[in-house]
Amino acid sequence: MPLSDALKFLPIERFRKPPPVVTVLRLDGVIAPRQWRGSLSLISHAAAIERAFSASNLAGVALIVNSPGGSPVQSALLYRRIRQFADEKKVPVFAFAEDVAASGGYWIALAGDEIYAEETSLLGSIGVVSGGFGFPRLLDRLGIERRLHTAGERKALLDPFLPENLDDVERLKALQQDIHGAFKEHVRHCRLGKIDPTDETLFSGEVLTGRMALERGLIDGIGDLRSVMRARFGDKVRLVPIAAERRRRWFLPRFRRPSLERDPLALLDGLVDWCEARLLWARFGL
Repeated sequence: MPLSDALKFLPIERFRKPPPVVTVLRLDGVIAPRQWRGSLSLISHAAAIERAFSASNLAGVALIVNSPGGSPVQSALLYRRIRQFADEKKVPVFAFAEDVAASGGYWIALAGDEIYAEETSLLGSIGVVSGGFGFPRLLDRLGIERRLHTAGERKALLDPFLPENLDDVERLKALQQDIHGAFKEHVRHCRLGKIDPTDETLFSGEVLTGRMALERGLIDGIGDLRSVMRARFGDKVRLVPIAAERRRRWFLPRFRRPSLERDPLALLDGLVDWCEARLLWARFGL
């Protein structure tokens, strides 16, 4: 067989012109500074973000966002890290909202140069919410006395084991207003020319469907990852998932897990974390 005929069977063209690569980074869960199971933070996803922007023949990075929100600080840190790599590498970023990209989840989605969602996705919720629990009467029933000593009259804020203080509530609202102002500035900056910056109803905390968000300029289109990327980069585009390495504690012996007898506060803290996460998802019917 002539050499020219034999070369036809070798994938030379593939090496000469490899298909474009789009790395896919999933950002799924409640955004929290602590290592909740399945939570999002800069610690949990920093390495994955760096890997997503380090692939060969990289044409773009796609973010799959499915989060009801959470910590505004971690939301800002994740957004900033993604944009830092995008600007350094000169690589476009595409964000895709799945079930929910609300509150801090939408903050992260704004890292995309373009944002897409399903028609029935839930987005927005551009506001600030604080939640917690109070246990003062429970302590009374258990015969437990709460002892709290501070240096500084404003050191303690809404202690869950003490009755609610109206002055504390006003201080909390002032903090919320400042964070809300930063959120609004962030949205106006990222969606410049796409939203009406004077429309304060965008920042009421209202939740919008994908179609409603498109009409208001909060997203750029309706579509899923595969369809949009194939339309943008061609049918041969390679979608490469990038997994985040989450810390697991499966190796701890069962007898070291917290129990009510050994560590009641740790058990209560874990229960409160779980309740807070469930309440965040429940706000969106999930």
